[in-house]
Amino acid sequence: MDFGLSDEQQMIVSTVRDFVESEIYPHETAVEQTGHVPAELGAAIRQKVIDLGFHACNFPESVGGGGLSHLDLTLVERELGRGSMALTHFFGRPQNILMACEGEQIDRYLLPAVRGERMDALAMTEPDAGSDVRGMKTTATRQGGDWVLNGSKHFISGAEHADFFIVFAATGIEETAHGPKRRITGFLVDRGTPGFTVQPGYRSVSHRGYGNFTLYFDNCRLPDSQVLGAVDGGFEVMNQWLHATRLTVAAFCVGRARRCFDMAADYAAQRHQFGQPIARFQGVSFQIADMVTEIDAADWLTLAAAWRVDQGLPSNREISSAKLYASEMLARVTDAALQIHGGMGLMDDLPIERFWRDARVERIWDGTSEIQRHIIGREIFRPRGA
Repeated sequence: MDFGLSDEQQMIVSTVRDFVESEIYPHETAVEQTGHVPAELGAAIRQKVIDLGFHACNFPESVGGGGLSHLDLTLVERELGRGSMALTHFFGRPQNILMACEGEQIDRYLLPAVRGERMDALAMTEPDAGSDVRGMKTTATRQGGDWVLNGSKHFISGAEHADFFIVFAATGIEETAHGPKRRITGFLVDRGTPGFTVQPGYRSVSHRGYGNFTLYFDNCRLPDSQVLGAVDGGFEVMNQWLHATRLTVAAFCVGRARRCFDMAADYAAQRHQFGQPIARFQGVSFQIADMVTEIDAADWLTLAAAWRVDQGLPSNREISSAKLYASEMLARVTDAALQIHGGMGLMDDLPIERFWRDARVERIWDGTSEIQRHIIGREIFRPRGA
C-alpha cells in the first residue's frame, strides 16, 4: 500500500473540499433551523455536481459514471463528511446495487440515475427487522403473473426526493442449518405505483433535513420486469453491492471529525483564560492530542480497507473495523470538541452541538457497532473452527 496520495487523488480531495466549503457550508444553518432542503436548492447542487463531472463518481465509466476506485471514492466521501448530510445527499452517488439492472431496466433506472435525471432510495429496514435482513416481514407473492407486495419499511432516507425505490421483500422460506430463513428478492418500485405510498417518518435529532420516511405496500402489483437481479437472489445482490456502504459511513465520520477537530484546535488557540490561550493547559492540549491521534487512526483504517477492496483482497473484517472505530471515534471527538468550547459548545450559534447530535446515529445505521463486532469476531473465529 502506497501511503501517499497521487496528484489525481490530491485533486479529488481539493476539488470536493472546495465544493463543500463553497456550496454546502453556506446553507447548513438554514437547513438545520428549518429541517428542510428546498427542492430548488437540491436541484441546483445536483446540477453543479454534474457540471463538475463528479455525479455518479461511484459508478464505472462503462455506464457513464466517474469510474473512481474504492480508495478514490473513500476520499470523496471523507470530504463530503465535512458538510451537512441533508445537502451532500445531492452530490449524487446512486446506489451501486443498480449495476444489477438488466435489459430495459438499464435505460429506465440505471442510466437515468447515473445521469442525474432520476433519484433512487434504498428500502430494506423494517420496524421489527433492523439488522436482521432475513427477518423482514414485507412479502412479495405471485398472483396472476405479477408480484404483489404487502408490508412496510421505515427509516428510509432520501425518500422525499426519490423517483423510484429499491425495495427488498421476502419471497419464500428456505431451510438452513440454523432453521428456516426467508428468501429475499429485490424490486424496483416507481413513486406513484398503485398500492405504494410514502409518508413522513420519525423526527430525528441527528442530521436534520435528511429526513427518514415510512413506505407502505398494500397489494402493490409489480410485473416480472421490476425484479432486480434473480428471484430469491436479493441477499446475494445485497452482499455483492452493499457491503462497502460501511466504508462510506467510516469515511464520513473521519471527515466530520476533521472539521470538528479544526474548530476545537482553532478555538483552543484563540480562547484566553488566566492570561493565556487555553491550548497551553494540559487539560485541553491533551484532549487535542488524543483527538488527532484517534482521527488519524480511523483515517488509515478506512483507507486501508478501501485499498484492500480495490486489490480484491478479503476485506469484510477490515471494513467492519473501520466502520466500528470511526463511528465511535466521532462520538468521542465531537464530545471533546464540545467540552473544549465550554458552554458555547451547546449553543446553536455554533455547529458543535449539531455535530455532537449528528454523531450519535453513525453507530446505528449501516450496521450497529454490535453488528460490526459480531462480523469481526466471526471473521476471526470461523477459520479457527469456532
